Amino acid sequence: MYIIKLDAIDSTNSYLKGLTSVNLPKDFTVVVANHQTSGRGQMGTTWQTMDGKNLTVSVFKDIATLEVERQFYISMVVAIAICSALDKLKIPKLSIKWPNDILSANKKICGTLIENVVKQNQLKGSIIGFGLNVNQKYFEKLPKASSMSLITGIVYNKDEILSALLTELQTYFALLEAKSYSEIKSKYESLLFRKDKPSTFQNHNADTFSGIIKGVTDSGKLSIWTEDDIIKTFDLKEIALLY
Repeated sequence: MYIIKLDAIDSTNSYLKGLTSVNLPKDFTVVVANHQTSGRGQMGTTWQTMDGKNLTVSVFKDIATLEVERQFYISMVVAIAICSALDKLKIPKLSIKWPNDILSANKKICGTLIENVVKQNQLKGSIIGFGLNVNQKYFEKLPKASSMSLITGIVYNKDEILSALLTELQTYFALLEAKSYSEIKSKYESLLFRKDKPSTFQNHNADTFSGIIKGVTDSGKLSIWTEDDIIKTFDLKEIALLY
């Protein structure tokens, strides 16, 4: 494992993408920034983080043996690994809000951004970025955000947290490399936020409907048992869970 520590950077994912444009980095090359000025989230959102309080990390993972159609398994592995590390650190009521936000109860404490490197229709590597709220105490205009410290009252050593996360990432990526797909999918679905509970969703037309989350497809679509007694699948851009 090769760890690059930076004081400040626009985005750790962008930094790693710059490296991959020249040559693919070594497997498990890790970039950690004390301060990230332009952190990015899913679908073009920004990730707000207070200077020095949180973990902003990107990891390069060699995934050349993974089939393109199974690339959502990378998201599953990352979400499971983060939950496993946080569970061992006694963070309570952990779940995964589809596709890969990590919640404690109903508060978001970690977001991820996964950008895959595909060349000639083959997966070559994955840039796994995550922002974990560690010691931040205030979140302006973000009522659904929290941090490890707010939840437990403990001030954490970020290097220790990073070590725990990287250990779990290695463990669960080993499962992926062993092609333990059913085990990974089962574990991911067991952690899904509001699985098997009546929930309200909003579609891309801003219409709301009720349904029950039943799981995900191999490609990462959310399977919902709808009011008309049919299980339908939805992509990330098609639906939002209201909670």
